[in-house]
Amino acid sequence: MKAAKFAENLSIFVDVAQAQSFSEVARRRGLVASSVARQIDALEAELQVPLFVRSTRALVPTEAGEVLYERAVKILHDMTEARSEVISLEQHVQGLLRVSCLPAFARRYVVPILGRLGELHPQLQVELALTERVVDPVVERMDVVVRVGQQPDSSLIGQRIGSHRYLMCAAPSYLERHGTPRQLSDLARHRLIDRRHSTSVRGWREIGDGSWAEHARFVLECDDCDARRQAALDGLGIALMPNWSAGPEIGRGNLRQLALKDCAPPADSGIYLLRAMPRASARIRAFTDALRRHIGSPSVWDVAIDTAASGPAQPSP
Repeated sequence: MKAAKFAENLSIFVDVAQAQSFSEVARRRGLVASSVARQIDALEAELQVPLFVRSTRALVPTEAGEVLYERAVKILHDMTEARSEVISLEQHVQGLLRVSCLPAFARRYVVPILGRLGELHPQLQVELALTERVVDPVVERMDVVVRVGQQPDSSLIGQRIGSHRYLMCAAPSYLERHGTPRQLSDLARHRLIDRRHSTSVRGWREIGDGSWAEHARFVLECDDCDARRQAALDGLGIALMPNWSAGPEIGRGNLRQLALKDCAPPADSGIYLLRAMPRASARIRAFTDALRRHIGSPSVWDVAIDTAASGPAQPSP
């Protein structure tokens, strides 16, 4: 088998091992499931060893498959890194850029830059993976990962592009009907909007010592940030939202930021662009520059929040 074909089949193998499904990999790659299965068959024939235990319900890697997967991930990453470093020596922004990002942040700040980026660099292709998971750019072969919040020490190359902290906010219409809380104990009589996974450190129950929440009323628990913001805008209750999500609405007067006298201001962490490669390719640099310009410094959401704090704003229709 030629080296190029072997590399292609190896890439298919890694995707199948991660998805444990021929049909899912076929859907992502624009192929038919039988074509994906044939490439795995060809790889098994070349290596003369079965790589998966196949059943009607799942694909489970064999011991040989697990060994190959660990090696293949590194091999493919090294190949991608070598190719990207060679391309980065050129000044042309081209090829496939693979980006992973939180869905809500991507919709508000990443997707809006893609049109202009495509106009400037017509040979650039972007593959955008929207996920709440903590993605490892090495294992999942991502060029850039956008992560929100404090980041653990790692071998990844990081660049902070904005601030991240949680704010208490509600629509003016809600506050007119239910009043404005002044301290933590007041929250027990209010309607609260929370993350669906209540054990998250980003939820209401982590505010203060949490004892006040025993009798709190959570009218909506949802794991989608955009849905929680919209519910707050509609006056459903008080939400605990990231500044980058609520900030523009606070600036327009559609949401009001709340502060409790017995609750410390939320800690500020950050939003980061992370990559595995020491040297950024031309396409990574182009994407990074476009995103930083779009966010601004200070970030557009912090400017909006500061503007609202300096004077009253009228809610936009």
